Amino acid sequence: MNKILSTLILLAGMFLNSGAVIAEPLSVKAVDSIVSVLKAYDGKRVTVKLDSGEELTGTVGSVNDDLVQLRELSGREFFDAAVVTDDISAIIIRTKE
Repeated sequence: MNKILSTLILLAGMFLNSGAVIAEPLSVKAVDSIVSVLKAYDGKRVTVKLDSGEELTGTVGSVNDDLVQLRELSGREFFDAAVVTDDISAIIIRTKE
C-alpha cells in the first residue's frame, strides 16, 4: 500500500512539474532586432549562430546594443562568452521538449 501511494505521489509531482519544462514558442514582431529577441530570452538557454558559421549555446545574461553575455557555454560549462551582437546571424531557440 505504501509503495503504491508513494508511486502515485511521485507521478503526480512529475505531472504537475511537467508544465515548467515546456518551452516557449518564438515570436518575432516587425520592430524586433537581435538585441530585443535576446533580451526577451534573458535567463534562458539559446544558441547563437555567428557570421563565421560557429554556433555558441548558453544562457543569456546581460544584453546591450553591442554585446550579449552567454553564461555556462555548452561543452564549456566553466566559461562565459561576450558576443558582439553585430556578428550574430541567427538565434536558435528550442521551442519543444
